[in-house]
Amino acid sequence: MSEPEGVEAPANRVPRAARGAAAGVVALVVLVAAGALLYDVAAVRTGRRAGAWRVRIADELATRQLGSLWVLGAAGAVALLGCWLLWLALARGNRRWLALRRLPGALIECAGVAALLESAALELTMVADARVRVNPRRARVTLFGSVDLSTARDALTAELERIGLVRPLRLRLRTRPAKHRPPMH
Repeated sequence: MSEPEGVEAPANRVPRAARGAAAGVVALVVLVAAGALLYDVAAVRTGRRAGAWRVRIADELATRQLGSLWVLGAAGAVALLGCWLLWLALARGNRRWLALRRLPGALIECAGVAALLESAALELTMVADARVRVNPRRARVTLFGSVDLSTARDALTAELERIGLVRPLRLRLRTRPAKHRPPMH
């Protein structure tokens, strides 16, 4: 089915956290400020005079009292900026969500993919238990029992294909002996 003229089909994109733009702006501001300071220090070392902005800032810092409203306001602004940057660094973002290929804009949680893979693994013969961990790049599956790795890999790869993620996960399989005998299917 084709889209009407002038309307684009939505792209299957991996969700991005909103903090990326804010982190980019902060990085750009820090880069420009560090570049200007580095240029001025290099100019002073080569025998030129310091920039007027740097002389003014040094004079202001030397003459202002710590109780001054400007100093307290600047300290509060820097503290708020630091708290905001800490929140951006520690916020979860969208790392636990994975985009689906078939439905544009649809997402599935990593825990949901792990549950589907665990269910598929437990349907295999000679599997007593399975432990599955999924992150945005890979799925780690530990199978407890005596199962053929190639059969397990084929079944779990087919399950990942059935789920239909935009970015396919790298599958890592391990087997461990079961503590009890698994039921025969």
